[in-house]
Amino acid sequence: MNHDSPSYYIEPSVSASISATQSLIIYIRSLPRASSPHAALGTPQPLVQPILTPRFAISCTAPLLTSLGDLAAEDPDLLIQTHIAENPSEVAYTKKLFPEAGSYAGVYDQFGLLRRGTILAHAVHLTPPEITLIKEKGVGISHCPTSNFNLRSGIAPVGKFLDEGVRVGLGTDVSGGFGTSIMGEVRNASMASKVLQFTKEASGGGAAEESKQKFENKQLPIPTLLYLATLGGASLCRLESHIGSFAPGKSFDALLISPAGKQIGMWGSGESLHSRSKDNEKEVAKKELNEWLERFLFVGDDRNIDRVYVQGRWVGGRSFTGF
Repeated sequence: MNHDSPSYYIEPSVSASISATQSLIIYIRSLPRASSPHAALGTPQPLVQPILTPRFAISCTAPLLTSLGDLAAEDPDLLIQTHIAENPSEVAYTKKLFPEAGSYAGVYDQFGLLRRGTILAHAVHLTPPEITLIKEKGVGISHCPTSNFNLRSGIAPVGKFLDEGVRVGLGTDVSGGFGTSIMGEVRNASMASKVLQFTKEASGGGAAEESKQKFENKQLPIPTLLYLATLGGASLCRLESHIGSFAPGKSFDALLISPAGKQIGMWGSGESLHSRSKDNEKEVAKKELNEWLERFLFVGDDRNIDRVYVQGRWVGGRSFTGF
């Protein structure tokens, strides 16, 4: 940040900013990697990775963005994150600062910052050409519904992004948001999609138009919400071949959930999961597990998390007794 920011945030110069960034990248990459036989392709994955972060276009001058783009070009593996189109006033001011770019997304593209591994937070007020550009570049969008509600920014059209084939995951954006829990983002992402749906219905959206859409202006189903919280986020970080699902060869990053017990909000004993007839065992099991997943996503909390695994290593949860 070196523009339109408090004096105690602004960096002394472009060269100082780039030098400090390079030093931080080197330091983070020197951290020991986790040792786990479950890591994809037999190679342990770093638990912490550097990510290039121009806060957003308004807070960076053209020379700084140029230098950041050069740094990114020299390091194809480096992830990039920034904000885009969060509020209408921000969009208007960005276009005023960079009139030659044509659009907010065009600013980042102009400086070589749009590529696979770039994560754009919010994306509430994107134009159709910007969505097309983001898709073509393989860029991902981090949906931050809690922050968007909290700041009255609007609602990102996540369903439209999914229909268009744009990568989407969930983000918390503290302190625009007010917590780091992805569970909270799952719940607010569901709420946001419902608001878009009843807003569209109230405006008299036609059935013929909606029949062409799988997700746009519709309530996001539970499998989609789970995807956004897991494999969707992994895809944004170019980690979908390593984490995000239980596919063979991936790191075993997992939560063992206990829906039974004294935890508040999770009703029932859970015993029905073990008392099925053989005739309909698979069908009943699937139905019950789907119900428990929905209950956990909407009313569960850390008291339902019995174990936490990271790269196959048991590191936390209610039953964890220490390293």
